[in-house]
Amino acid sequence: MADTNEPSLPLRRHLIANAVVLAPAVIVLTGMMVAGWLPLDRGLAAMAAIGFCTAVIVRRYLHSFVRFSRYVETLARGDEPDVPRFVLSPAAEELATGVQALDGMWRRQREAVAGLEVSAQTIVDGLPDPLFAVDRRRRLVRWNRAASDLVGTLAADRDLSATLRHPALLGAVDAALGAQAPTDTAAVELPLSGPPERIFTAHVKRLPRATADGSLALVVLHDISALRRAERMRADFVANASHELRTPLAGLIGFVETLRGPARNDPPAQERFLAIMAEQTERMRRLVEDLLSLSRIEQREHETPTSRVDVGGVLRSVRDLIDMKARQRGVTVEFDISEALPDVIGDADELTMVFQNLADNAVKYTAPDTTVEVMARPTGDPVAGLEVSVSDQGEGIAPEHVERLTERFYRIDNARSREMGGTGLGLAIVKHVLNRHRGRLEIDSELGRGSTFTVILPVARAS
Repeated sequence: MADTNEPSLPLRRHLIANAVVLAPAVIVLTGMMVAGWLPLDRGLAAMAAIGFCTAVIVRRYLHSFVRFSRYVETLARGDEPDVPRFVLSPAAEELATGVQALDGMWRRQREAVAGLEVSAQTIVDGLPDPLFAVDRRRRLVRWNRAASDLVGTLAADRDLSATLRHPALLGAVDAALGAQAPTDTAAVELPLSGPPERIFTAHVKRLPRATADGSLALVVLHDISALRRAERMRADFVANASHELRTPLAGLIGFVETLRGPARNDPPAQERFLAIMAEQTERMRRLVEDLLSLSRIEQREHETPTSRVDVGGVLRSVRDLIDMKARQRGVTVEFDISEALPDVIGDADELTMVFQNLADNAVKYTAPDTTVEVMARPTGDPVAGLEVSVSDQGEGIAPEHVERLTERFYRIDNARSREMGGTGLGLAIVKHVLNRHRGRLEIDSELGRGSTFTVILPVARAS
């Protein structure tokens, strides 16, 4: 509402205003009295009457502008008062109405700008890559949520070097800020210590001009840690596969040279060497088959299977496959398959590979004359609703090895693994098959007490 209190003005302003308004009347009356057209007493009375009326009117008029000034000040504070009424000053009322319209327009523009700023910050926060905006003095102006998650709490007006201490990156930012025009995006590799250690590519881009908040350059970090790990894994995979193939191949070459040379006419030696060559050839065959299987599974890992699979039937076929090997080692394999086992959505051949690998490992690494238990049962969980566990009574696995068991060519004991005929790829195949089936593998092991490998699969929905 308008201010109803009577405004006050300094006396000097009243006197000046009254003098300005009265000056023409005083001059005219004085001239008339000097010329004798108006008697002195009447002239003075007229001056007094005009002065009194003028003082009253000027006072009200000046107070109208005081109220107008207060109205503008109230608008400036952000309030929304009603337009005051100016009885003796219609010009002030028109000015107040115009100011009110102008203030409404400014409010709408401010709201629109604030909405755009919130929308822009929401969009920036939605970016998956950390983003930093700096001003011409390399001070932080703006950042997104991913940047805060990466480096912790940030503060405006803080130099970028206090957050990202990397000479090459800071040099690229300084070069971009020092350029006279927008430059091509500079890319700098930026390692950040962990754990875990992460590697980013920092992209630095100078804007055409400073924004309203002072931002002049953007620094965007793109995480390439997975790419670098994949490159290292690929290099390690090639090196390991080459090594695994080179070892039996070198043995075969040596035996061939021996058979063609010193053992040319030695039938017992030939028989022994040919048996070893057959063993090494079988080892290379298994390795090549596992490599091909792993490659095929990886190519289809993103494709979810669509067939319904009877896991009980798969486990019974696995029992037939490993029965002979188990009897040769004096190991008993017991299958406990629930009658109420639900179907899963999957690939029967791949799941056979999973359970055969796990059962075969259990038979190979359990103690002689012991029992391997294979148990399948529903879990009651509508999502992860089926559980198959394979338990042995072997030496067990130390905790530091458990997390790496599914890596390609990772072995706890290389000599023993090769002696048992392992390729180092079985559990890697299991992991990738379960990834494709949206399942998971849990490993529970204790030194001296054996290990349990548990496969958990989602069940098929009822049609």
